[in-house]
Amino acid sequence: MTSRRGLVKQKQMEMILSSLAPHPRPKLKLETYVLDSKSASYVLTMAGYVYDDVVGKTIIDLGCGTGVLAIGAALIGAKFTVGVDIDRDSIQVAKENASQIGVDVNYIAGDIAAIHHSFDTALMNPPFGSWSRGADVNFLAKALDISTITYSLHKRSPGSRRFLTDKVSSLGGKVDRVFEVTMRLPKTYPFHQKKNYLVNADLYRIQRAEQNHSRT
Repeated sequence: MTSRRGLVKQKQMEMILSSLAPHPRPKLKLETYVLDSKSASYVLTMAGYVYDDVVGKTIIDLGCGTGVLAIGAALIGAKFTVGVDIDRDSIQVAKENASQIGVDVNYIAGDIAAIHHSFDTALMNPPFGSWSRGADVNFLAKALDISTITYSLHKRSPGSRRFLTDKVSSLGGKVDRVFEVTMRLPKTYPFHQKKNYLVNADLYRIQRAEQNHSRT
């Protein structure tokens, strides 16, 4: 597997990531949902190959869950990869998944607020803020504080785009591009009645303002 780093394309990435173990005990208050392999491979392809923001870069996956984005980043050639999640169950599964694929990812069980080191790129599928109001903004604020480029998934709507674009600007960043993604969420909680749910989401590519690029 190591010899394929930097050569894995979207379909290959999707197949590899689809083999990862899901979260055994999702927690609604943390908005635990496993990012589907197709959406994850799209994020990694855009970040890693279209924009060259992964290969040879330092990467952090904020709210990494079971490690899908962090593992993918390591697989395609990130220089150094960190995954952070407050849920210890998520971190345990993420470690096992990384070991299964054969990539090196550094995992931290804790709140994202404790992270202060700087990174080239942040990849994240943060809570949408449906159950914890403002959680998505907290993740964006941390990403902009510690990384030069951010790729972040958010629920799609015209109102959300306006709000997030304005919020990013107030946090010292700029939305460079927005890409539409259809996420497939599996039945996760008892109140879910369908096997899968399709969620219209946006992938934001965000640049940090130059004047804020001084943290080391």
